[in-house]
Amino acid sequence: MSEHKLNLKLMIWKQSGPDVKGKFQEYKVSVSPDSSFLEILDDLNDSLERSNKEPVTFESDCREGICGTCGLVINGLPHGPLSRIATCQLHMRHFKDGDTVYVEPFRANTFPVIKDLMVDRSALDRIMHAGGFISINTGGVPDANEIPIPKEISSFAFDAAACIGCGACVAACKNSSAMLFVSAKVSQFALLPQGQPERYQRVEKMIKVMDEEGFGACSNTYACEAECPKGISVKNIARLNREYIKAKVKSHNLD
Repeated sequence: MSEHKLNLKLMIWKQSGPDVKGKFQEYKVSVSPDSSFLEILDDLNDSLERSNKEPVTFESDCREGICGTCGLVINGLPHGPLSRIATCQLHMRHFKDGDTVYVEPFRANTFPVIKDLMVDRSALDRIMHAGGFISINTGGVPDANEIPIPKEISSFAFDAAACIGCGACVAACKNSSAMLFVSAKVSQFALLPQGQPERYQRVEKMIKVMDEEGFGACSNTYACEAECPKGISVKNIARLNREYIKAKVKSHNLD
């Protein structure tokens, strides 16, 4: 008995570089419902290369919903129609035979298109480089494990640390804000004892670089939380704002 196949029309964004005008290009595919979305792109590229045609450029790495590099906008939604998953975890059984599926890169001025579906998200790396770390000596693992941390606080910190830095929050926001990303990275350290010595310098430095990179202000529509594959809460944005105000007061830099 032959396997049931889905016949789909993929409208994939093709763009040869950041300064070149792009457009959607049509591809017709017959796919297994059990295939993941990225497997379909792999199969499509294999077919294109066998026909001496240019493959579709896209990014991926772990394919386990951990690294975030696979991020695509599928039918207008970052990572696709399902909540709490990355693009690599989306399977074709969630589409219907005969569907037209639009596939495009994350849209934001701060994420320039490199080629086709691949964008440059290094702006997020530069924000992390500004302060998303602990540089003081916190001792070895046994020392860290001996620091008592209330369960509620450790849970909040762990939830914030679940951010994979994919940029879906930026792509979902009408202002291309990175507030959810930055707030998650600030929160995971601000809540823990190890993060206290650099607490206020961290938030000031990261927000400064975020603004310099051109990310917009929070839109307060919660689109970022809705599209985040890890369900990072917008409560972290409120914490980020409080941390920033405290940092400004502490440094007497109220401009």
